Amino acid sequence: MTERIVSFVMSGGIGSRLWPLSREDNPKQFHDLSGDGSMLAKTLRRLVARPQGETPVFLIASERHADRVHADLAGLDLSGGGPLFEPTGRNTAAAVALATLRTLSEYGDSLVLVVPSDHEISTKRQFWQSIEAGCDAARAGRLVVFGIKPTLPETGYGYIEVAAESGGTFDVSRFVEKPDLSTAQGYLQAGNFYWNTGIFLFRAGAMRDAFLAFQPDIWNATEAAYQAATSDLSGLYMPIELYAAIPSNSIDYAIMERAKDIAMVPAGFRWNDLGSWQSLLDVGPSDTQGNVILGDVVAIDCENSYIRSDGRLLSAIGMRDVAIVSTADATFVAPVSHSQHVKKIVEQLEKSGRLETRFTPAHDRVIESGAWRRRVRHWLFQETLPLWSTSGVDERHGGFHEALAFDGTALAKPKRMRTQARQVYAFAVARARGWDGPADRLIGHGIEFMTRNGRTAKGGWVRTLNVDGSVADATEDAYDHSCVLLALAHAHMCGNPDALRLGEETFAFLDAHLEDRRMTGFLETSDGEGERRTNPHMHLLEAFLAWHQATGERTYLRRAARIIDLFRSHFFDPESWTLGEYFDDEWKPSAGEKGTWTEPGHHFEWASLLVDFTARSGQSELSGFARKLYASAIANGFNRATGLAYGAISRQGLPLDLISRSWPQAEAVKAAIALDGSGGPDLKPEIEERVGRLFRWHIDPAPLGLWIDRIDQRGRSVATDVPASIFYHLVCALTQYLDNTLEER
Repeated sequence: MTERIVSFVMSGGIGSRLWPLSREDNPKQFHDLSGDGSMLAKTLRRLVARPQGETPVFLIASERHADRVHADLAGLDLSGGGPLFEPTGRNTAAAVALATLRTLSEYGDSLVLVVPSDHEISTKRQFWQSIEAGCDAARAGRLVVFGIKPTLPETGYGYIEVAAESGGTFDVSRFVEKPDLSTAQGYLQAGNFYWNTGIFLFRAGAMRDAFLAFQPDIWNATEAAYQAATSDLSGLYMPIELYAAIPSNSIDYAIMERAKDIAMVPAGFRWNDLGSWQSLLDVGPSDTQGNVILGDVVAIDCENSYIRSDGRLLSAIGMRDVAIVSTADATFVAPVSHSQHVKKIVEQLEKSGRLETRFTPAHDRVIESGAWRRRVRHWLFQETLPLWSTSGVDERHGGFHEALAFDGTALAKPKRMRTQARQVYAFAVARARGWDGPADRLIGHGIEFMTRNGRTAKGGWVRTLNVDGSVADATEDAYDHSCVLLALAHAHMCGNPDALRLGEETFAFLDAHLEDRRMTGFLETSDGEGERRTNPHMHLLEAFLAWHQATGERTYLRRAARIIDLFRSHFFDPESWTLGEYFDDEWKPSAGEKGTWTEPGHHFEWASLLVDFTARSGQSELSGFARKLYASAIANGFNRATGLAYGAISRQGLPLDLISRSWPQAEAVKAAIALDGSGGPDLKPEIEERVGRLFRWHIDPAPLGLWIDRIDQRGRSVATDVPASIFYHLVCALTQYLDNTLEER
């Protein structure tokens, strides 16, 4: 009677060498790379096709791929097998230990076959003939591997060096890692080196003994996770906290390079691990010029090239021996001889937190909460804060530069008081969120410059300074004073010794010179002239809430409540769910177009502040106003081509300012975060989408640490510099994102 072989498919890899097609959420085993179904489905069909003998088939896969796995299992008789789901990846040693434990618990000391899920193998019959040829050695207690006689000096495979042959099997002398070209040529000439297929056959007891001898920590930790597992009809699931405790190591390093008396069977099947674009060029359907062309591609005068488009039209002329792979969000181009090195690109992208290595773009794909954390953290703490804390600081004249050029050099522009204050605020926020840069020095540097150069005789603050600190515009503007108060509140929370005194002086000036004598809000400037705007009031509300946070004194909350009353009675239009921008002295909408002007970015800012005030005051009905502002901005305020908020729209939803700036996109993130916890719908996917669009359009196309502030209606940059006034929007929105999403597992 033919002996039972319990088979396991390892399907936990990412396949990064086939990026951008293969990604964390959709690795190569789920792709149809050579026809006739996904690589995983073909592997499973190969295993269940054993000509004779009991062959339960199990699959070890990532829990996050459960739906894809079940789709590929549909209609297959696994003879009592099924999926074993890993809650997190712990490399191949853990997978082999898990396979061994499952076999011992269900089938005793049976033979175990472990195979990768993503290799191309010629025929089922030849495959099983080779496996059966190794059964005697495995039954005798030897660990058995399968090698392919090399036909070329391949640098993308590991090799097996063999010695004596006996009964169709060879004794393994050693395993060697992927060689360089000259070493691979030497292996080919030597004649006793084989490509390592990564297929293993062994008795369960023999592998258990090997783990206990060489890696007991891996065995014991895997056993603890397996014993705590739960099972249902969909598969076996292990606790994340136990499985994550398993040391991560490959089976080659953990066991195979240490074990003795390993046998190798020369494989009698054609094999390709499909681990590079060169390998897909080798096995794919080629035209008369040796090209593999897939998707919407026009190729003229090209030879021996792999050209693939998963989406838009891709055209190529005169290409020779290259791989060109285009997806919706990434394009890879390289000589096919260098395609093994795509992993270097993936490593560089992952280092900076780019999501293109993790997620496949699709209109209906919901990215998991916190997906952008690595990219956001890297950009904040490794790119933009280091840049603006050095290049953005005017060490000669004091204060901060108003703008940088796209090469990171300072531009000689007048220094607005609001910008100086916002930089102080941004560095204070970064300090509170754990930035280890010189935040205290920068906060003090900014406040000293503002105080030395920017105070007025009445105790207020000027609007604009020249580069050297001399006064350019001495107007006492409510908007600027709101920014100063906000900065001083956060500087006080960071321990700045002057912030509290300066804040008290500024409040005294605000009450004496900027408050409307009728107690209906604040004037635009201290001279009392000009139209009224809601925007300074919004920023004063923000400052009052910050001082309440800094001191706990309800005086500041009462100040905030007066702004909220204005919002209810004058600013908010209950019919259109919009917020006006320009008003006359009686708080009636201004005449003409200005009276219909609304800004989606300000809707988002107000929504966040209303939720904040609700939490502090208990006025829960304000959350409804916040949701209405957010909903109207989302419904009418976005450019459908780019998914970015316009600069301004009318109350009727007609675009008035077609430019999309970076700050409204940042405020959309803050608003979605605020509303996600206010009792409404789940906005976590919305948060990820907003962060994604901010990076897609404004941050990733810009030089390191900078941003593209202005995008036109067709998605083209119209930015001429990088304004420092945007820095605080980005720092605050993205630190809130980090605060309100979970760490990656």
